[in-house]
Amino acid sequence: MSVFMDLNVTFSPDKQNMQQLIDMAAHLGFSTVAVNYTFEPATKKKQAIPAPKPIDELIDQLPIVQGRSRPIRVLNRLTLVMSELSHFRPNPTEYTGYDLLAVQPMTEKLFHAACTQLDVDIISVSVTEKLPFLFKRAPVNVALARGLAFEVSFASAIRDATLRRYTIANAVSLMEACKGKNVLLSSGAEKPLELRGPYDIINLCSLIGLSDSDAKRSVSCVCRSLLLHAETRKTASGVIFTQKTCSTSPSQQEAAPPRGTGEGTPCRGDGPAAKRLKSQLTEDSQT
Repeated sequence: MSVFMDLNVTFSPDKQNMQQLIDMAAHLGFSTVAVNYTFEPATKKKQAIPAPKPIDELIDQLPIVQGRSRPIRVLNRLTLVMSELSHFRPNPTEYTGYDLLAVQPMTEKLFHAACTQLDVDIISVSVTEKLPFLFKRAPVNVALARGLAFEVSFASAIRDATLRRYTIANAVSLMEACKGKNVLLSSGAEKPLELRGPYDIINLCSLIGLSDSDAKRSVSCVCRSLLLHAETRKTASGVIFTQKTCSTSPSQQEAAPPRGTGEGTPCRGDGPAAKRLKSQLTEDSQT
């Protein structure tokens, strides 16, 4: 049985709205959801990244997933809307509170940097406007080799007809570059009515050129791979120190005289006859 996830549920300060969102996601069969905090720096000056709220402060009780006997899993995610490369800070302490890290590049240069350099998990594609650049296959292939995923959210397509055209156009352009690999379909929902079930999302993928198998992976296998990638990103930056220990005494560490060279006491039968001294061979024949 597939495990479905929605890794983009928009954060709301309204606690009742968040509870309804999580309840609806569990009712639709999602076993994991990620509450998305969007941060867009307004100036070049360094701004503090908001810390995520604890899960127990967002909702009162975790609902049980439909068709399963366990509660839904709720994660925290940060999306950086980048208009300049300096907006991304390598390895800051502000990122440690988030389970997933995503960037939304607004220019072709930033998209190239996100694919090849930035240590993130998700590259989100803007769906609120037509992108001013085309996706090139070279940086996309680098991102796929690094284990990154490209995200397309569909909630904007539900709200407005113009946004629907932008969503489909940008998604189709992305599919032509990545060939349907490592595509993440998420809701980006702000209200419970904007959520859709996993199989409704799979049917929706036919509009952007995804096959049924790739569409199913976009809400299951790709999500699970992203969670593993995020764990590796946070824990793999370590140092291992090893030290070789010797249990032999100092007297045993002294180099013994080489065998078969005439130094020290000759030993019988050390090595083949061709490598023994003549005196040893004579002694062996007499005995």
